[in-house]
Amino acid sequence: MWNIEEFTEAAGITVTELAAYVVESQRGETAALRRTSPRELAERLGLTDLIAKGGMTPDTYRDFLRTFLSEGTRLHHPGFLAHQTASPDFPAALADFVHGATNNPMAIYEMGAAAATVEFEVLRWMLAKVGFPAGGGVLTHGGSLANLTALLAARARAVPDAWEDGVPDDLMVLAPPSAHYSISRAVSILGLGRRSLVPLETDSLGRIDPARLPDISGKRVMALVAAACATGTGLHDDLRAVGEWCAERGVWFHVDAAHGASALLSDRHAHLLDGIALADSVIWDAHKMLRTSSLAAAVLVRREGDLDAAFKQEASYLFYGDQGFDLIGRAVECTKAELGLKIFLNLAWRGERGLGAYVDRQYAAAHRFWELARDRPGFTLPYEPESNIVCFRYGSGDQAEIRERLMRDGAFYLTSTELGGVRHLRVTVMAPATDDATLRALLDEIEAL
Repeated sequence: MWNIEEFTEAAGITVTELAAYVVESQRGETAALRRTSPRELAERLGLTDLIAKGGMTPDTYRDFLRTFLSEGTRLHHPGFLAHQTASPDFPAALADFVHGATNNPMAIYEMGAAAATVEFEVLRWMLAKVGFPAGGGVLTHGGSLANLTALLAARARAVPDAWEDGVPDDLMVLAPPSAHYSISRAVSILGLGRRSLVPLETDSLGRIDPARLPDISGKRVMALVAAACATGTGLHDDLRAVGEWCAERGVWFHVDAAHGASALLSDRHAHLLDGIALADSVIWDAHKMLRTSSLAAAVLVRREGDLDAAFKQEASYLFYGDQGFDLIGRAVECTKAELGLKIFLNLAWRGERGLGAYVDRQYAAAHRFWELARDRPGFTLPYEPESNIVCFRYGSGDQAEIRERLMRDGAFYLTSTELGGVRHLRVTVMAPATDDATLRALLDEIEAL
């Protein structure tokens, strides 16, 4: 059984050390990124002996945790400008703590009634936001699983017998080349093969060109995938034009809104999602712009029955009798964490308006970076940002080398991507601590390098 006194002491140490970690990170008092080699870091953490012998105490745990927290990436740091990973708010962290102790795998209602009920209400809220009043949903562990689940529902609609008989060799999925890699991965997992993923015509920035959507007469299109927004650029496809095209032809319309759906909470930016209600399925990652810790992603469908048709499972120890409240039939996972609690607690603390204000602030900061860089010689910016993602180049040299040199001291952490076959630096403004001074300092540092 738990030693409650030891747990209470260790939990107090955890809270104290994490609080110091977040404060230090938000103030930018240390590097945003540290990349010690695994061999050296394992030695510093004493991993081999601890694994073999055990014996950790609250005191040795404190030392371990301090070393552990000193390495890695600080997502609360103003210089963290890399991946679309949330700088998590503390209510979501509380939910992770609760789940770590209670461990209710609530895909089966009787295994976690409170957690399942919270997920039901969170999903009801998300469905209303995207415009699916008669829809259904499930939370899953990440956008890749969410995209796979949505495309399973599309496959069930296009080929109801595919679960038993396999996939016909003439089925295809339409998507722009800029689609998240999980779309290509899902297509192959589903047995279609990568050749069935047909690239759509786009503009020079990778957005679907509605005027050049293909003639699909006589072809079996399982789904068309659009982005809101694209992972690489933060730009949005024209969801209304593409959705109307799909509706006229009876094509399943899937919107990967993992990053951008949170803009529905912003009066200023909700227009970017105009037409999302025309979709048959949408994914929405809370662990991006809803500030939850990883992972929590929603699969949302316009017709609830479509999600129930995605899977056909048999397991006598799980599936029997009335299972009206179970979510296990809608998800890849059998054991599923209490994901809804993270989203709920952030909403309960901040409200829709608070989370919408966060979206507004981060989008505004990215636009400010675009303005500052535009006004400096040597910087090239191929588009005005629509979200909190900005792509740019400095000079004509190796942009990947600029990024690597920036990361050597860890003050700034950003990524890169290709646009039109040309490597660009890429900033994603996720941390609330990132301010005007941070953005100017990054530009200064790039010029100095």
